[in-house]
Amino acid sequence: MSEQPELAPSRPAEPTRRIDARSLRGLAHPLRMHIFELLSLDGPATATKLAERLGENTGTVSWHLRHLARHGFIEEEAERGTRRERWWRRVDVKNELDSASFHKDSASDSAPSIPMPELVQQCFNRVLTFVNEEWGDGWRSAGTISDWVDLRLTPDQLKALSAELSAVIARHTPPSNAEPDPDALPVVVQLQSFPLRGRKDA
Repeated sequence: MSEQPELAPSRPAEPTRRIDARSLRGLAHPLRMHIFELLSLDGPATATKLAERLGENTGTVSWHLRHLARHGFIEEEAERGTRRERWWRRVDVKNELDSASFHKDSASDSAPSIPMPELVQQCFNRVLTFVNEEWGDGWRSAGTISDWVDLRLTPDQLKALSAELSAVIARHTPPSNAEPDPDALPVVVQLQSFPLRGRKDA
């Protein structure tokens, strides 16, 4: 019998924020999206450190940080900062994109400010970075880039599938106060599930 991998202790349900067309405008700039991604993946940082990584002016990065904070995506890490240097971190809340609101909200008619294409591109870039990087066989064979195209589901069935997959990820997500495994690395799991319109042969 093959040995089953040990699962991380399940973590309590984290707070969830529904992101609609209006609130997403807080991210509606490529640099803000990049800043938010760095804070999400690499942890807290100052405007100076972010500016160095992004090749941007510190004042410009500071302005975008304040904008992200006003929209509730990040917050100041006051206990770590000083009068001269402010640290910023991602707000500890799970953001769920309410894509249906983009069709219901009349504000979404001003489409250029909604960064949906940039969000999709950001996900693609993460995968492309992994493919182009050098990894040992252990990590290279552990990850997956897969798709499944033979499902036929109703909206309710697709919603149930998404919820079930999210529950699997939650079972593998350790509590924030858990002692990290020295062999563990940060892992990104991306999931896109969506219907396809029928296409007739030309």
